[in-house]
Amino acid sequence: MESTLKHQNLTTLINRELTQLALPEEPSQLYDPVRYTLNLGGKRTRPLFTLISCGMCNGDPEEAVPAALAIELLHNFTLLHDDIMDAADTRRGEPSVFKKWDSSTAILSGDVMYAYAFKQLQYYGGSDLYSKQQYATIMDIFLESAETVCEGQAFDLEYSDRIDVSIDEYLKMIRGKTAALISGSLMLGGAVAGVEQRELERLREIGRETGTAFQIQDDLLDVIADPSKFGKTPGGDIMEGKKTYLSILALEEGNRKQQKFIQEVLSSKDNAEEEIVEVIQLYEALGVVEKTKKTIEKHYTKAVALLDRFPDSDFKDDLITYFNKLKKREF
Repeated sequence: MESTLKHQNLTTLINRELTQLALPEEPSQLYDPVRYTLNLGGKRTRPLFTLISCGMCNGDPEEAVPAALAIELLHNFTLLHDDIMDAADTRRGEPSVFKKWDSSTAILSGDVMYAYAFKQLQYYGGSDLYSKQQYATIMDIFLESAETVCEGQAFDLEYSDRIDVSIDEYLKMIRGKTAALISGSLMLGGAVAGVEQRELERLREIGRETGTAFQIQDDLLDVIADPSKFGKTPGGDIMEGKKTYLSILALEEGNRKQQKFIQEVLSSKDNAEEEIVEVIQLYEALGVVEKTKKTIEKHYTKAVALLDRFPDSDFKDDLITYFNKLKKREF
C-alpha cells in the first residue's frame, strides 16, 4: 500500500509523538533529563527508517510508530550512558545530562528511557492485528539490537587500551555500536509489516552497510569537515586518542617512523594543535582520506543495491534519497 504520509510528514509525526510521551512530572530528577534529552532533537534517522521500511514492505507506517519511538528511545538511552563512559561535556551542542546533572542521574534517566521503549512495544502484544509470533519477532529484533549495541560498546572499551586494532576488528565494533540500531530500525519496520525472515535478513544487511558507512563517515568528517557545520574542532578524535577508521588505516599504511608518531599523538593527553594538524596531513599524504571516501561510497552503494530486491514504491525512493543525502552530509 502507499501512504499519504511523505518523508517530511513522517519526521513531523515522530517529533510530535515523542513530545506527547506520557512522562510523569515526579520525580523530576528522573524525568526532567529525559524531556531535556528528547528536546535536544537530532536527525531522527532511526525512527524514520522504521516508518519508511514499514511502508516499503507494504505496511502502514502509522502502525510502526510505537516501534519507531522504541528504537529512538533505545538510541537516546545509549547516548546517555555513552556520555558517562566518555565523560562527554556536550551532546548535540548542549550540555550532556552527565554534565548538566551528574552520572547517577544520567544512569537512572537512561534506564527509564529503556523501560519506556518496552512500553511502546507492548502495543503489538495487546493488539489483535498482530499474532503472538509477530509480536515475538518484534521483541526479538529489539532485544538483539540492544544486546549488539552493548557488545559494540564493550569492544570499544577493550580496544581503547590497544595499539594493534585491525580494520576487521574496528568494523566488528562499529557494526555493533552504530550499525546495529540502524539494522534494527529497518527490521522493526519490516516486522510490523509482517514480512518473511528472508526480507528481514535483507533489511538487516542494508542497515549493516548503511551503519558502517555512517560511522566511517563520522570518522572522516572529524578530519575534513567545516567546523562551523560539524560543530567540532577538526581532529577531535585524534586529540582524544580514539580509534577511527582513518587512524587504523594510517597505522597500516605508514612506515615505522610515521607509525610511531601517530601512536605517540594518539596516546598523549596533551597534544599541541600543530601535532594534530600534522597527523591530518599525514592522513592525506598516505592516501588515507581518499581511501576512506571510497570505502564509504562502497558501503552506501551496496545498501542501495540491496534495495533493488524490494518492489518499487515511493517509500523505497524515499530511502534511496535519504541514503544519497547521508552520503553528502557535512555534519
